[in-house]
Amino acid sequence: MAKRERVVRMSVEQPLWRALTGYRVLTMIYAVLLAVFGKDHLGRQPFERPWVAFAYLAFLAVWTLATLPKVRSAASCTKRFLGADLVVALTGIMLTPIADTDSQTFDGPTLPSIWTAGAVLAFAIKGGWRWAAFASTFVAAANIVQRGEPSRDTFHNVLLVWVASIAIGYVVEVARASERTLARALEIEAATRERERLARDIHDSVLQVLAMVQRRGTALGGEAAELGRLAGEQEVALRTLVSSGLVPPTRVSEDAAEGAVVRTVEVDEESPGEEAPLDLRTLLAPHAGSRTSFAEPGAPVLLPAPAARELAAAVSAALDNVRVHAGEGAQAWILVEDEPGEVIVTVRDDGPGIPEGRLAQAEGEGRMGVALSIRGRLRDIGGTAEVISVPGQGTEVELKVPKAQVSRGKAGSAR
Repeated sequence: MAKRERVVRMSVEQPLWRALTGYRVLTMIYAVLLAVFGKDHLGRQPFERPWVAFAYLAFLAVWTLATLPKVRSAASCTKRFLGADLVVALTGIMLTPIADTDSQTFDGPTLPSIWTAGAVLAFAIKGGWRWAAFASTFVAAANIVQRGEPSRDTFHNVLLVWVASIAIGYVVEVARASERTLARALEIEAATRERERLARDIHDSVLQVLAMVQRRGTALGGEAAELGRLAGEQEVALRTLVSSGLVPPTRVSEDAAEGAVVRTVEVDEESPGEEAPLDLRTLLAPHAGSRTSFAEPGAPVLLPAPAARELAAAVSAALDNVRVHAGEGAQAWILVEDEPGEVIVTVRDDGPGIPEGRLAQAEGEGRMGVALSIRGRLRDIGGTAEVISVPGQGTEVELKVPKAQVSRGKAGSAR
């Protein structure tokens, strides 16, 4: 079976960079239009020295368009760029009284106008609320100096930019922390499912062999008994290993704007060319024998190959439990039902049954035959497994796989 690496990238920050890119372009256009078509409080051209204003606005337009790639992600938005961008905004504020001396008397817009907020917001998205507070403080000081004798409206505008930028910076920090938490949770879930899959395979092979060696060695005695004791110790150690396991540390994207990255290794049970559906009857027929009766529909019971194999493996695990717990002489029955909306496979035996609470106790002892080899397999393909047992009346295992869930069961288990 081939393995493939599945990468899940999560980011709520990237849309903020796209919004900032659009904001800078629109506010640059607004600042230029305001200078061209705007009037002062007397209805006159707003600038006494228009060449200063238009020289700065021409530079602002070129700077904004040339630096669009810089505000597309956190990686491209470097500290050097942020510093230069803030200098451009502060320069525009300080040039305003030179272009128009009346700007200190009347509360008109500065040369960059609301474009300045974009420079502060870049700090907020890049570095959080502390960086936002740093940049907005410089902008506030420049506005107060530019006004000379600042009015209530000046303080109101300064405070608005300061609070808004800090709030956005704080939201960005919370979003990043949430992404890391979610990425960790997804990796833990993926690692747990992979551990369960390995535990099922080990239970179906190695653990059962070790258990058999322990039983036979104890029965034979002598040196075989010592071999059985060692096999029993290794069985316990292996059960502990597969039931605990390790979860790898979370790997985070180098570009913080692209969010946390979850990498999991998945087993690809399908060949490079998609396999044709399998007839479940052909997978279960080999179990039929003198002690096992097999009842099947007259028509093929087609399922996707991975789902059919998992369901057949769950049936095999149920029959193994019959042989181990009900005895070699127990009779077993397999019934396959192909319903319109689901496939049902029932495995029943005439053994002594399972005492109440025994399954929960077995899971606590690390014996995961029912929990992993049966229920775990069915859960991974979107199905369910129900164990019904009455002491003295045998055990019945009912496996149901909804046909609508089979095709997406594997994909759903990795989300």
